Amino acid sequence: MTPVTVSPVTVTRGPGPIVLGLPHTGTFVPDDVAEKLNENGRKLADTDWHIDQLYDDLIPGITTVKANVHRYVIDANRDPSGDSLYPGQNTTTLVPLSDFDGLDIWDTRPTADDIAARRAAFHAPYHAALLEELTRVRDLHGVAILYDCHSIRGRIPYLFEGTLPDFNIGTNMGATCAPDIEAATMAICADAKAYTTTVNGRFKGGWTTRHYGQPSQNIHAIQMELAQSTYLTDQAAPWAYDQAKAARLRPYLTSILSALADLAPTLGGT
Repeated sequence: MTPVTVSPVTVTRGPGPIVLGLPHTGTFVPDDVAEKLNENGRKLADTDWHIDQLYDDLIPGITTVKANVHRYVIDANRDPSGDSLYPGQNTTTLVPLSDFDGLDIWDTRPTADDIAARRAAFHAPYHAALLEELTRVRDLHGVAILYDCHSIRGRIPYLFEGTLPDFNIGTNMGATCAPDIEAATMAICADAKAYTTTVNGRFKGGWTTRHYGQPSQNIHAIQMELAQSTYLTDQAAPWAYDQAKAARLRPYLTSILSALADLAPTLGGT
């Protein structure tokens, strides 16, 4: 077999003020990593399935930055130091040792050297590209808005009790963006009567949102964690994209991104 090499990141550059982060939709696993996963790990069950398709072409001018490797290789939305996002709660790590159900995913667990190599090869290039695009957009508009796109199964007892709301907005308790950004997003979600919404609930924004969301530097960040029931046929393999569900959801996502783009000139950028 011929080894396959995939770029760690794909950037689609647009002229508008919004950058979409896509850290968890990639499914590429290098051969030398795949051979160390167990049967459970090779299912790649914790992917943000089809989230790039869901957000594709919603409004003009959007920039997207997509990590192409799977989160089991290394998680682009975790602190590169390895510090936990949610101390004291069940979560997954920079290179996960278990899936979202707490089940082991490795036959051969990654070593410290493995983690360091993957951090350099995959995590760092993704964030270099994301920072470059946020800086470029801020230079164009005086302000940049990072909208970090995520999805997850609605019921995962290992991570949270009960059923997750459909829209899970994260701003690290308001620290990562101007209040108007959180308020506008929340208002649109609340108006979507068929869906449920929470702000800074179980998911308060991952490392990407917390790291780049610096309103004082004219970079604002907000995370949207969608329950996968809102756009997948079933929250289990084969993780099929449901065109009808997506068609109902996409107008609300369009409204959110349009509102944020309209807000950008009011956010105090120079």
